[in-house]
Amino acid sequence: MTETDKAQAPAAKAKKEKPPAPEDKPFTEFMEQDFLPTLKTAFTAAGLTDMDLAFVKKPVDLTGFSNSTAYWQVEGQWQQGARRFNLYWFDESLKGQKGFSATTYGSQPSTLESFMIDERKVTLDLIVLYTLQRINGEKWLGRN
Repeated sequence: MTETDKAQAPAAKAKKEKPPAPEDKPFTEFMEQDFLPTLKTAFTAAGLTDMDLAFVKKPVDLTGFSNSTAYWQVEGQWQQGARRFNLYWFDESLKGQKGFSATTYGSQPSTLESFMIDERKVTLDLIVLYTLQRINGEKWLGRN
């Protein structure tokens, strides 16, 4: 092996770069292109085939809460709107503050709960998992 060949060998063995993680995309792009389709697939796999999901920016709609600031939200509803949940993204960032509310039969939600507050690393899979766990906590995915 010549000196030239030895110099080129390390370059050829260099690690291939990993593609960027979906979470590294801009917030709205990630939500629309990655999170919503993955969440829809997860709900379908869990048996909720009539789930409608939307990603919108609007004020938080809670009983007794009057704030006109618009925040990004994932709205989910099924059973012809009889069951509905919202995931709130207050900082327009995956790592920022998030909230959750749920309601049934067209009523206005009355409780805003924190969502994923202890996670240091937020990934697509974790957000989907926590969303399904939270919906299951309402006993909307099945019985115990």
